[in-house]
Amino acid sequence: MARAFEDKVVLVTGASSGIGLATAKAFAREGAHTVLADVQADAGAEAVERIQAAGGIATFVACDVAQAADVENMVRHARSAYGRLDCAFNNAGIEGDLANTVDCTEENWDRTLAINLKGVWLCMKYEIPMMLEHGGGAIVNCASVAGLVGFRNLPAYCASKGGIVELTRATALEYAEARIRVDAVCPGVIRTPMVERVTAGNPEAEAEYTALEPVGRMGTPEEIADAVLWLCSDGASFVTGHALVADGGLVAQ
Repeated sequence: MARAFEDKVVLVTGASSGIGLATAKAFAREGAHTVLADVQADAGAEAVERIQAAGGIATFVACDVAQAADVENMVRHARSAYGRLDCAFNNAGIEGDLANTVDCTEENWDRTLAINLKGVWLCMKYEIPMMLEHGGGAIVNCASVAGLVGFRNLPAYCASKGGIVELTRATALEYAEARIRVDAVCPGVIRTPMVERVTAGNPEAEAEYTALEPVGRMGTPEEIADAVLWLCSDGASFVTGHALVADGGLVAQ
């Protein structure tokens, strides 16, 4: 049986762990030539080894998505390795420091917006020209339910994720006729290293986050990966500018 992304070239940022790693693995299982990018070089190299050991095709490039030179080099690496770019999952992001709007520091605001929002813009800035060379492609940006509803003590994170949703919509309109689809995925509370950092192993904190989910549990990185693959697939050929919510019902409350 033909695999959904056989010989497609796919770029995943923030690919060394969590949602990014699960998505890179899923693309590789479906036959994609994957480019994994992350600031964590050792973890990224290990992720590539795991994909290759499972029979997948993958390469790694170190990249800080807040730095234009790094992002340009990342896309250049994809060209050098595989010659084209068909899909991209711009997933790299941080939660920033927990603090209310008044106590949020300028440093935290700038760093969170630089990585989460500027990073997505930079990725698309360099990905899109390469996709245009080969007649189009599909981009998924990782937003969050925090880009759709507010969360106390996460002003910079909420602002960055809400910005991703609107940036996604604007870019989708710009390139709709060029056959480049641009969508966002908005995960709910997902059991990832990011959430584990926030809960810090505290059972009460974990129970509080789990209670946000009407389904009674956190989501898994693999469930978000499934959503990303669908958005990049031919099955979503009429979908662009959409913020797909995968949140166990959180924003429906």
